[in-house]
Amino acid sequence: MRALVFGIDPEPVPVPETDNPLLRALARTPMRLTEWPDPPFLLPDWVVLRPRLTGICGSDAKQVFFDWGEVGADNPMIDFSSFPQILGHEVVADVVALGPEAEGLTVGDRVVLNPWLSCGPRGVSPPCPSCEHGDLSLCWNFRTGPIAPGIHSGTSKDATGGWAELMPAHDSMVFKVPDVIADELAVFADPFAVSLHAVTRHPPAPGGKVLVYGAGTLGCCAVAILRALYPDVEVGVVARFPTQAELARRLGAHRVFAHEPLLGLVEEAAAWSGGVLHGRHALPMAYPGGIDVVYDTVSKKDSLEVSVRLLKARGTLVKAGVHGPTSWEWTPLYFKEISWVGSNAFGVEEVEGVRKHGIEHYLDFVLAGRVDLRPMLTHVFPLQEWRRAFEVLATQGESGAIKVAFRP
Repeated sequence: MRALVFGIDPEPVPVPETDNPLLRALARTPMRLTEWPDPPFLLPDWVVLRPRLTGICGSDAKQVFFDWGEVGADNPMIDFSSFPQILGHEVVADVVALGPEAEGLTVGDRVVLNPWLSCGPRGVSPPCPSCEHGDLSLCWNFRTGPIAPGIHSGTSKDATGGWAELMPAHDSMVFKVPDVIADELAVFADPFAVSLHAVTRHPPAPGGKVLVYGAGTLGCCAVAILRALYPDVEVGVVARFPTQAELARRLGAHRVFAHEPLLGLVEEAAAWSGGVLHGRHALPMAYPGGIDVVYDTVSKKDSLEVSVRLLKARGTLVKAGVHGPTSWEWTPLYFKEISWVGSNAFGVEEVEGVRKHGIEHYLDFVLAGRVDLRPMLTHVFPLQEWRRAFEVLATQGESGAIKVAFRP
């Protein structure tokens, strides 16, 4: 099969003369399109899929661009990966082969991928406490063999991802897609579930105000979820690019703020939320603040500093972005007794009193007409144009890209 493989010698290309660090990194990234062995059944209850549409997740892009932050660190997550990798875990696919013990599927089924390589897919029985509770992204066995270490499809050298013509999956890792849901909608199941987890595990106060920091895929999904589940809550959004701002408004954001200058952002968001600003510093603090929860899908220095300055005392800062470590002024974090919490992907989620997998919730929302994320899919490329796909992500201000996907 043809596959876009990360962690191998790349084809040499000239490094462009540009101030854009992402484009320079793209020229050096250790990835190329090549012939690769077809995937086997990793265990008897696994299947083989043929991807139809596979999104480029923000974490995928950061890996390809080596865009992990300004501060060097000993990142422990490297121990939960194995190389080389075929990335891609936002997958819509057809089932093309069934292992001898696979259940609940037939060849030809169209499915979306739940990528977690948790206890069930690894053949671990009994399941760990996290999996037993439905917290699949907190599984205890991401390094347990016989499958090589990896937290989800694409991070294990064995459980390869969707940037290829074929990929393996456990029979529990896929959900059938109703015929009325197009691939271009189904491909958002994974990022929607990520934002659903962040929002419903840390819900806004009734009648309150929240800020979604970042209007990429996760941020726009969060806006759609907040408007569908909490219609009495006012939603502000910080957007970097005009296309993102337009989509956030289309999805129901009450206010959209430019990401810079930071002083203007703080002043406008404080005025909108009712926060009282103090201080003659470069970046004043709202005290008391007026925002109950910030869903930070960026998690860089600026987003963290702005968020803690705007939040109410004992408000919540939800770290949903995966950017690397940075140095920031966090005095307001302890002064206002803000809860800073991580949000790691998804599993079984409770929504409006119903517990089911986050991807199942997404399919229900689409069927009921409660969300429509199709405008977020701005670019689709064949695998052979993979450099072009990453170029439009590296130049979002000019390209207008939000979600970019491959059609293998």
